[in-house]
Amino acid sequence: MNQRFRFATFFFFCFTLSAVAQNADINLLKGINKNETWFKNNYLELCASSTSIISIAAPATVLAHGFITKDKKLQRDGFFMTGGLIVSGMVIYSVKRIVNRKRPFETYSFIVKRDDESGGKSFPSGHTNSAFYTATALSLQYKKWYVTAPAFVFAGSVAWARMYQGVHYPSDVLVGAIIGSGTALLSDWINKKTAKRQHKPIKVE
Repeated sequence: MNQRFRFATFFFFCFTLSAVAQNADINLLKGINKNETWFKNNYLELCASSTSIISIAAPATVLAHGFITKDKKLQRDGFFMTGGLIVSGMVIYSVKRIVNRKRPFETYSFIVKRDDESGGKSFPSGHTNSAFYTATALSLQYKKWYVTAPAFVFAGSVAWARMYQGVHYPSDVLVGAIIGSGTALLSDWINKKTAKRQHKPIKVE
């Protein structure tokens, strides 16, 4: 009897926590989604629509620079940036399929849709993932404020845009940002570990 009570309490706690989290998610989204302005419509649409181009152009530029200058390090960095972007995209796609969450405008009639999104799943945000992956990767590659600051302003704008457009919840963009930045950090770590092993001097007995 005691064990049954514990299970019942645990499931009730999980259900309550889920309901509270969902309410907080939609309430925050409502505040972001309303108050339409010309500037927000155009600026945020520009950020969202350019995400794919920028996320592909960033590693391609590093690769091209490496081949033009015959810089092996830049070439390796470009390949790892590309590989990390692909991996993060695969993770996002897999989680979307598993969670299978509908987009906000599909579930709530009061959420205004400001994007031509047709189909697809909400959790997590692929656009936010790509934007934060690119911002983190570039910041690790070029440790200058004039690279880091604009990169993360852009990434934050993309995350805000996806909520303002009514196609993602705050939790969607939060997890998308975590996966994107986390994958970029992991890719950079593997890249550096690989480089150290390649340049490690061989001891001659």
